[in-house]
Amino acid sequence: MTSETDLQSKIISELESKSKTKSSSKSSSTASIDVKKLRKIILLQLQTDTDDNSAKKQYKKAIKALESKGVLSLDTSGLITFLGKSASTGGKSDETKKTKDKKDKKKKKKKKRSHEDSSNGDNDDEAHKKQKVDDENEEDEDDDDNDDDGNKKDVGDDSPTGEAAASGEEKKDSSKKNKPCKGNPLGVTRLFIGNLPFAVDETSLQEFASPAVITHIKWITDKETGKFYGSSFVEIEDSKGAALVVKDRNGEKLMGRPLKINFAPAREGDIWPPKKKEVTGNGGVNGGQAGGSGVKAMSAKPDDCVKLFIGNLSFDIDDDTIVKFFSNVDAEVKAVRWLHHKDSGDFKGCGYVEFWNTEACEKAAALNGKSLMNRPIRIDWTD
Repeated sequence: MTSETDLQSKIISELESKSKTKSSSKSSSTASIDVKKLRKIILLQLQTDTDDNSAKKQYKKAIKALESKGVLSLDTSGLITFLGKSASTGGKSDETKKTKDKKDKKKKKKKKRSHEDSSNGDNDDEAHKKQKVDDENEEDEDDDDNDDDGNKKDVGDDSPTGEAAASGEEKKDSSKKNKPCKGNPLGVTRLFIGNLPFAVDETSLQEFASPAVITHIKWITDKETGKFYGSSFVEIEDSKGAALVVKDRNGEKLMGRPLKINFAPAREGDIWPPKKKEVTGNGGVNGGQAGGSGVKAMSAKPDDCVKLFIGNLSFDIDDDTIVKFFSNVDAEVKAVRWLHHKDSGDFKGCGYVEFWNTEACEKAAALNGKSLMNRPIRIDWTD
């Protein structure tokens, strides 16, 4: 079906959408949805059979995982309520309470010693010296247990070596990097960017994403020819930066082309981020096309079909180019109709092609996913 992380992202996205719809209405109650109804919506979005038992089990597992993270709640009647970010502030308050209790305990110990010393006048000097030494030892212990900012730190048997300290810093940085935030509840820092202009480079893409910082780029290219597909995967410095790019840059134009941007968590087995800052490839270990999904399956073929939908086209496509493309498999084109936006008149990057007979249409359909003007063409049956 899909990875658990992708499935969780889909669920969160759907709940966020319904939560926004609820908040925009006059009702002030919390948005809720039946767990089975949500399952049907998600499975349909993933083009999965809603009666598939394995898909149902994977969905149930994802719901439980999100519930344990505090992202949502599921009551006994089967209603899901979206809670937003996971509540994770309890640890800090508990630590503050422990520190306060320790200080109170130290004060009580001092008072007790002072009372004992005052009742024994002959040993005043000795008692004061002992108290001073004990107080200094307690202060040293407090200093060892806290960092320079007064925050509690882990205490080991020995002082950490430089290598161990560096490892601890890496873990700390990693937790900050992928920390859940508004608009990015899973803390994802890997993004897919599509519909890129072929003149794009690292500098222009970084300027477009600013103030977010891109640390790694993987340009998606054809496995055989090495030609650029017009899409990439990027790693952002932190989760907040990734959220900003998805929210504020998706749909914005770079060199005249509106970009498609979405979260793309690395799948199990992917080497991510790459060792080098800038690399090229064909979509990772799965060998898929731009976006990492491979060639999209075609729908059921209508009887006597003579027309195809064609998408993911270059904006420089024309009639002669598409006719020549299909002539490579002896599929003679009868007519071509390009689709444009009603308001602006801009080309949508897709259209319809009609053939003289169903045999030619079948030959043309076999080119689904093949490269046309450096882009994998998407083909599907249509009436």
